[in-house]
Amino acid sequence: MTSRYPAISADITALFAARNTHAVEVAVLQPADPFLDMAGEDLRRRIFLTESETGQTLCLRPEFTIPVCLDHIASQAGTPRRYSYLGEVFRQRREGGNEFFQAGIEDLGDRDTAEADARSVADAHALLSLVLPGQSLAITLGDQGMFEAVLAALGLPRGWRMRLARAFGSAPMLEAALADLANPPRNGQLSGPVAALVLDGDLDGLSQHIAGGMEEAGLSASAGRAPSDIARRLIEKAELRSVRLSNEAFAALKNFLAIDVPLDGAAQALETFATGAGLSLGAALEKFSARAKAIEAHGLPSGKIRYDAAFGRPLDYYTGVVFEIAAADGQRPLAGGGRYDRLLTLLGAKTAIPGVGFSVWLDRIEALRGAAS
Repeated sequence: MTSRYPAISADITALFAARNTHAVEVAVLQPADPFLDMAGEDLRRRIFLTESETGQTLCLRPEFTIPVCLDHIASQAGTPRRYSYLGEVFRQRREGGNEFFQAGIEDLGDRDTAEADARSVADAHALLSLVLPGQSLAITLGDQGMFEAVLAALGLPRGWRMRLARAFGSAPMLEAALADLANPPRNGQLSGPVAALVLDGDLDGLSQHIAGGMEEAGLSASAGRAPSDIARRLIEKAELRSVRLSNEAFAALKNFLAIDVPLDGAAQALETFATGAGLSLGAALEKFSARAKAIEAHGLPSGKIRYDAAFGRPLDYYTGVVFEIAAADGQRPLAGGGRYDRLLTLLGAKTAIPGVGFSVWLDRIEALRGAAS
C-alpha cells in the first residue's frame, strides 16, 4: 500500500482476510460499454470516458462490481467465491473529490441466496462497526425483486414493468413514471420518418435511421446511449402511452410503496398488503421472509433495521435485496450494496451465477472519524 491509502485500510484488509475473501485488484482503465449498458443513469453521467488507439471506448474505473465480475469470468474461477477489494474509483461528483477510495466484498455463486444476502449486510455492518467504534448505524433495506413481483401481480404490461423497474432507486424517476402511468402523456412531436418507424415498431429500421442521423451530426454512439437503445426507448414510450392502470391497481401500487416498517414486522406488513390488494406474491414473499430470518441469525437487530418498500439503489443491475447503511444522524450512506443475479450472464458468463455485494465510501468514513476525534 502507498501512503495515499486511508489509515483504516490495514484494519479493513485484516477483516476481509478473517472473512475468508480473496483479495483482488482490477485495472483502473476499463472497457466502458458494460458500465454504459448496465450501471444506471446516475453513474453513466459521472463516468470519465477516453478512447484507445484502436478506437475502443474506455473509462476510468467508476466502481468495482462490474470489473470484479469481468475478472471472475475471464479467470474461469469456480464458485462459490468471495472477492474483496480496496482501491480508488473515479467519478464526477458534486461534493468531494472525483477520485476516492472504496472497499467491499463481492460474493459470487452461493445458491443459498437468503444466507448470502444476510452475510453481505452483516459484513458491511461489521466493517463500519470496526472503523467507527461506538457510532450508531442505521440500516435501510429495499427489495427490487419484491417490487417487480408486485408489478407483475398487478398485471402491468412488460413495457411498464421495465420502465418502473429501471426507475426504482431514483425517487424523481419513479415519481415521474407513476405520474405518466396515472395520466399517460400525449404523443410527442416526431419527424415523419421517425414517427412512421415508431408506429410500425420497426426497431432495426429506427436504429439505422438514428445511427445515420448521429453520424451526420458528428456524434459518437459510444459517448452515450447506443442508437438501438434510443430506438427501443422511443418505441417503448409509444407503447406505454396506450396503457392506463385502473384506479384500484394504481392505489394498490401506491399503498405498497408506502410500506416503511422495522424488518421484524416487514413480512407481516407485506402479507397484509397482498391480502388487502388481492395479490399473490408467492415466491417473492418466501424469499423475503427467509432473508429476514437469516439477517436475524447473524446477530443483526432486525427490529432496528428498516424495510422501505420504495427504497432502491440507482444501479440497473440489481435484482433482489438492496441496502444502505448510514450514521444514524447522517444523510449520506457509508455503505451500499445489493443482489445482482443477472449481471454475470449479461457480462458473458456461460452459466447463471448468483451474486451479491457491497461497497463502503472510505472518504465519508474518514470524515466521520475526523469529526469524532
